[in-house]
Amino acid sequence: MRTMKEDNKGKTVLITGASNGFGMEFAKLFAKDGYNLILVARSTERLKKLGYELQDEHELEHVCIITADLSRSGAAEEVYEEVRKSGITVDVLVNNAGAGVHGYFYETDLEREKAIMQLNNFTPVELTKLFLQDMKIRNSGKILNVASVVSFMPSPLMAIYGATKAFMMSFSEALSEELKDTGITVTVLCPGASNTMFFRRAGAAHTRAANGSLSEPEAVAKDGYAALMNGDTRKVSGFMNQVQTVVSGVVPDSAMASTMRHMMEEETEESAEDKD
Repeated sequence: MRTMKEDNKGKTVLITGASNGFGMEFAKLFAKDGYNLILVARSTERLKKLGYELQDEHELEHVCIITADLSRSGAAEEVYEEVRKSGITVDVLVNNAGAGVHGYFYETDLEREKAIMQLNNFTPVELTKLFLQDMKIRNSGKILNVASVVSFMPSPLMAIYGATKAFMMSFSEALSEELKDTGITVTVLCPGASNTMFFRRAGAAHTRAANGSLSEPEAVAKDGYAALMNGDTRKVSGFMNQVQTVVSGVVPDSAMASTMRHMMEEETEESAEDKD
């Protein structure tokens, strides 16, 4: 009987934001199952260390490292062209890279928010368009888009981030329906607050959400990987996150917005003591 690793021999996955967090865990899961890797992020050294360690450990045929700032317009096409020129076929696309910024919208920096919208929306849309066209010719492929539980609700103090993730969920589920009679699947993963570098980079490390119960990136990646391989359209990672998304469907948006604002406000000494 053939193993999954043998079945995947010669297949390649492209993962954005692969240098840490969910992206790193996705790379480990794909490599374990025999997929060759194309790892994309800004940190060349981190990508090389991860990629070549996984190549040696799992005896992968090839690992391709692409250094790119995906928050820059035109980066997606450059990544696609580099892959095309290498002659590598991308069997699975994982649009994982993303970022947010914490604060009141009237105070936050517009240029940073434009870069976040590029990273969270425009770049994954462009990558999906380019690689999906190739997949359609072969009638084979898988796409995983990382959204968030905030896709289901307004997100005060992270308004742009929440809006970009709502877009990604709607976009992914629409594509999934368009492609349902093909050999291509599109899956959207919706994790909750997780133990990654996200909150620190967003300037939200002192919020209640960042200091509450956090999912581990390894568990989130496993949920997303399993859903992708199963051809599921949507996966909300974590039981309590699943409950939260169900509640968001029956509770008025104004109430959800109030709750989310509370979670994204900075945790005071008094509120921290209340938890002890």
